[in-house]
Amino acid sequence: MKHVISISLGSSKRNHTVEAEFLGEKFLIERIGTDGDMNKAEALLKELDGKVDAFGMGGIDLYIVTGGRRYAIRDAERLARAVTKTPIVDGGGLKNTLERRVIRYLEESNRVTLAGKRALLVSGADRWGMAEGLTQAGCILTCGDIIFALGLPIPLRSLNQLKVAAALIAPIVVRLPFKLLYPTGKKQEEVNPRFTRYYLDNDIIAGDFLFIKRHLPAEIPGKTIITNTVTATDVEDLRARGVKTLVTTTPELGGRSFGTNVMEAVLVSLAEKPWAELTENDYEELLDRLDLKPRILTLNE
Repeated sequence: MKHVISISLGSSKRNHTVEAEFLGEKFLIERIGTDGDMNKAEALLKELDGKVDAFGMGGIDLYIVTGGRRYAIRDAERLARAVTKTPIVDGGGLKNTLERRVIRYLEESNRVTLAGKRALLVSGADRWGMAEGLTQAGCILTCGDIIFALGLPIPLRSLNQLKVAAALIAPIVVRLPFKLLYPTGKKQEEVNPRFTRYYLDNDIIAGDFLFIKRHLPAEIPGKTIITNTVTATDVEDLRARGVKTLVTTTPELGGRSFGTNVMEAVLVSLAEKPWAELTENDYEELLDRLDLKPRILTLNE
């Protein structure tokens, strides 16, 4: 049995373990949250290095990738350096492949109407594939990178604006302590409603779930959420807030959807070449073989 572990800076309350099967291989998949403790995450990675088939790096991205440019996040590089034997991935390979495919699937299957809809992508810098996919599907896109990461009400209304903002800001923010940019540990359980008009002015709210959750209004009736990494409790919370449709880009495993870092670690474990040599085409071929479909839930009529 293959063993995949996601070491996350997130809350330990969101821990989960499940057994699953992919392409005839059995997997034990675990998510271990360290409550924002970088030292604990680093120690766990060192302890388990060489003892599992692949690591997912949860609650943090190794890079911000926007429009072909890549900016390394300092705190994530520290965690990656703790591992010398086991492949470690942050989900970036799937954000640029699987999430594009999900948007295309929604468009082609007519399960969710995209063309002409107003879409808020809470952070486009960590989901360039989704940003492009939504734009190509005919959505009127707003990227909330500056709003949700920096707390400033400055929406980005196009991919070009996102690229310019990333080029100006990313070289600075990647050097900041990651906890200043993204909720880690117990902060992942907190909801502080802000920027309500951006939620209400859009038909679709997309992107990282913890960014979405961070400032959720008490009511967002009729909205479609396209995200990942939601627990059963999260689903019921969205239902209570009036969300109409929930789409998770990764499948449900044991009652919840895991992050893209976990699913990328699964793909790396299944690959027939060293993980460092995997290309976008390799990921596409593996996704074709797995035939993964997004989970689409109607929460309210």
